[in-house]
Amino acid sequence: MPDEQDFFVVRGQVESGDKRGRELGFPTANIALRDQDDVVGDGVWAGWAERADGTRIAAAVSVGRRPTYYGADGYRLLEAHLLDFTGDLYDEELTVWLGEHLREQRAYSSAEELITALKNDVAAAAAWTAAHPAADLPDPGGPRLGEVRRLRRP
Repeated sequence: MPDEQDFFVVRGQVESGDKRGRELGFPTANIALRDQDDVVGDGVWAGWAERADGTRIAAAVSVGRRPTYYGADGYRLLEAHLLDFTGDLYDEELTVWLGEHLREQRAYSSAEELITALKNDVAAAAAWTAAHPAADLPDPGGPRLGEVRRLRRP
């Protein structure tokens, strides 16, 4: 986990997923991780996503194996739900900053229970990003696609 002075940063190309987030009302931009060694911890994070054109959008980000649907056998993935965003991001390159670990991943017994948790995650991510503006993000440098980097906050 990052301490108060750190961010994790991931750059990757948005891939098509199983569209479950969209079905639940929380569409995500899916990025495959080279970090299968858990450099960045699994869980839900508050952070920012930057599009190729430089636009930065607040995000609630899940990192992990999607235990509600895949248990411990799922492929480890970063899924960014961009707050107040609609549109298609497929094949676009995003840079994602993970700034605050909100909670651990867990399996939920129903879609309704998961949706309630996701609503809470989005509210927490919105509060965190309001207090940590995108203009204050550290330069991500040049991580390779799918690579996770740990950065000190300025």
